[in-house]
Amino acid sequence: MATNTFSLAAHVVDILNRRTFAGEVRVENGRIASIRPSSVSPSTYLLPGFIDAHVHIESSMLVPSAFARAAVVHGTVGTVSDPHEIGNVLGVAGVHYMLENAAGVPFKFFFGAPSCVPATTFETAGAEISVAEVAGLLDDPRILYLSEMMNFPGILHGDAACLAKVKAAHDRRKPVDGHAPGLRGAEAARYIAAGITTDHECFTKEEAIDKLRAGCKISIREGSAARNFDALYTLLGEFPGYVMLCSDDKHPDELLIGHINLLVRRAIERGIDPYDVLRAACVTPVEHYRLPVGQLRVGDPADFIEVDSLTAFNVLRTWIDGQLVADRGKSMIAQTPPSLVNHFTTSNISPADITVSVPPDSTLTLQVIEALDGQLITNRLEFPAQVVNEAVHAQPELDILKLIVANRYFPAPPAIAFIKNFGLRCGAMASSVAHDSHNVIAVGTNDEDLTRAVNLVMEASGGLSAVCGAEHVAEVLPLPIAGLMATGTCEEVGQAYGKLDRLVKSWGSPLRAPYMTLSFMALLVIPALKLSDLGLFDGTHFEFTDLLRE
Repeated sequence: MATNTFSLAAHVVDILNRRTFAGEVRVENGRIASIRPSSVSPSTYLLPGFIDAHVHIESSMLVPSAFARAAVVHGTVGTVSDPHEIGNVLGVAGVHYMLENAAGVPFKFFFGAPSCVPATTFETAGAEISVAEVAGLLDDPRILYLSEMMNFPGILHGDAACLAKVKAAHDRRKPVDGHAPGLRGAEAARYIAAGITTDHECFTKEEAIDKLRAGCKISIREGSAARNFDALYTLLGEFPGYVMLCSDDKHPDELLIGHINLLVRRAIERGIDPYDVLRAACVTPVEHYRLPVGQLRVGDPADFIEVDSLTAFNVLRTWIDGQLVADRGKSMIAQTPPSLVNHFTTSNISPADITVSVPPDSTLTLQVIEALDGQLITNRLEFPAQVVNEAVHAQPELDILKLIVANRYFPAPPAIAFIKNFGLRCGAMASSVAHDSHNVIAVGTNDEDLTRAVNLVMEASGGLSAVCGAEHVAEVLPLPIAGLMATGTCEEVGQAYGKLDRLVKSWGSPLRAPYMTLSFMALLVIPALKLSDLGLFDGTHFEFTDLLRE
């Protein structure tokens, strides 16, 4: 806690009372001691800091302390953080790792208890978090809510474990986050009536309104892969107090550029009232989750930011508990080396392991996943299978590439599918970030590059890779912390990630965030077709399906 005393003269933005006035803010011992009107006309503005209302810190490929170091530059003072990713790898120990690393920096991380580990029974995860363990986490005062209840079919069909986890949160007066992509009407209302309080998965305004009318708050998501802001931003002015802003998943190269501040600026540029936008960015998450974050009121913790204007929102300085943590683009939070934790068994594969053999003279239809840029949902397509030498191959000329998922917890045969819209004309890319179980996922134009890309990740005990034998290129970004996070700064990790991103785009990928999109191709809880380490999965009917059909 900072013990310094200081005063600032600026325009004070009072969001809830919808007024801005020239004033002087005095801070003593990390709290707001007074706010007095001033006759001086200042040039800058003070307002509460921004809150990311739903984010998986692990998806930044940074540990919490490194994430905080980057986020404060953009005026973010806190995050509602779901440690679901590391939970799927390490269980409760992974949640404790995040709590302990986060405690070392002056930033307000608010973690939840992961509700769905593993996310489904149709994949191999590294751990399980039981009902009793969820309850134990919720007893921890550092755990403020039950993280996204992804198993919405379980809630709708009365699954005992799902309902017990929700009850555990309710018994402790802690809110429950939702996750129900595409759920509408009466089913959405039933899901929310079970005690779900938020949803960040809406991709149409109609879906969001259904959930709002049922009593659910909506977090508008704009991440590195899933981008729903354009479809939903008008809700900010139409449902003030019931809408928040979040990133969900943010890669390090984009975190270097901006965070919630960019969404605030975009919304105001599109004509949304600034007070409504700031309410969503600064106030509603604090109210909903009962966060101990200051709102620029006398007696509050001194968590606030200074910006140049209420249009550009260029963040000049950020304070947390009265401590200056960012000053004109420079983070004041020190970088400290993180400890290493992991759950990874190296298991190299060969081209023979990913051969899709078929009888001679077969006439088969191939089920193909269609990836959609900016969305987590996929489509189901069908194409005639290309059979050469009694095997089905990728068809780069038609942008039908091979997709594989290899188990990272113990040796097992890889699962194989085919996918459209990754656009690679040569090479392959692989990642141990593969929601939600985080096995190794890879997409490529040929079996040799695919297996080499996977093996590079395996040998690094986690990471991202890009391989193109035709160009003699093989690059890897190691992620030695749970196969999810690197040890470096946002600048270092962002630079290494950016190199891989540029490589696969130079090989033809038209996707905005190819690696982030790839990571969601194993996310079984979102339709229509996905691939787990156990096989091709129909997310609409929640069952495995055949890759090839007669």
